Amino acid sequence: MDLELRHLRIVRTVAETGSVSKAATVLGLAQPALTAQLKRIERALGGALFQRDHTGSRPTPLGEFVLARAQVLLPAVRQLQEEAARLANGGEPGRRYRIGAANGPILGGLVDRLAQAEPDAVITTATSWSTGELATKVMLGRLDYALIGVCGDTRAPGDDAVSWALVAMDPVFVLVSSEHPLAGEREVELGALADEQWAVTPGDGCFGECFAVAATRAGFTPATIYETDVATCVHLVRVGRAVALCQGTFRLSEGLVALPIVGTPLRWRQLLGWHPETPAAEEAAQIVGHAKAAHEDAARQSPAYSNWLDRNHGYGTVP
Repeated sequence: MDLELRHLRIVRTVAETGSVSKAATVLGLAQPALTAQLKRIERALGGALFQRDHTGSRPTPLGEFVLARAQVLLPAVRQLQEEAARLANGGEPGRRYRIGAANGPILGGLVDRLAQAEPDAVITTATSWSTGELATKVMLGRLDYALIGVCGDTRAPGDDAVSWALVAMDPVFVLVSSEHPLAGEREVELGALADEQWAVTPGDGCFGECFAVAATRAGFTPATIYETDVATCVHLVRVGRAVALCQGTFRLSEGLVALPIVGTPLRWRQLLGWHPETPAAEEAAQIVGHAKAAHEDAARQSPAYSNWLDRNHGYGTVP
């Protein structure tokens, strides 16, 4: 049997879903038919691609090898088909950019700059609270680039399979109501907020291990924590029900103040990642440049952050 692209899609789907039964549902096939097909694929490739037990299906070393190649080939073939169809219909084969992002200040500016630089490009975006999910989609060829943030020196997810470029290093500020007793301070000791309630969004932010360590060093354990969406966090801060952590580039609205923390105990690294063995790698330097320019724009639009950068070197957009 000759190996075909549909066979690689089967292998990828089994790996993504973690079981043959779930893969059969996704592919619209009967499980016995998919099992038989998978066995034929394994015979063609010379060995088992998955280890199967009561917990599901996990790739063998041979399976990992095949998946790595599939993650390069399948997106490249799809891009070829899309550009060929565009050309056949009388258009020029514009580039396609699929960009995923966690909550942050860069995505909008990046899309705008990229669209201006390449008016014929097809740009799609996706968002997730999970940086790990975005990294996985890059590894699986479902995204070309991922914009994420990680706290301090924390390793980026999938950093052994994804190439990450540092876009910026930002301080983490505290967001308080304009009526808060500390709102007029130039900066605030973290320990001065020991009795506050905190609002936090889901995802891989600093409000986890990094904050717990910083709070312990400041002599307190955080009180009530409200985990909710961005709009609700902002509302709780504005009415004085809680305070929150925010990136230095956070764009303030009426009733809010962003306060730098003395000693900058929390830092946020803005990263852009791509798979090094896909066509996206060829355009990565250009995309990183657009991301850095977008971050510079965001920093300029935040007077509190711009003023802080004038006094604190080594932060902001990476040259």
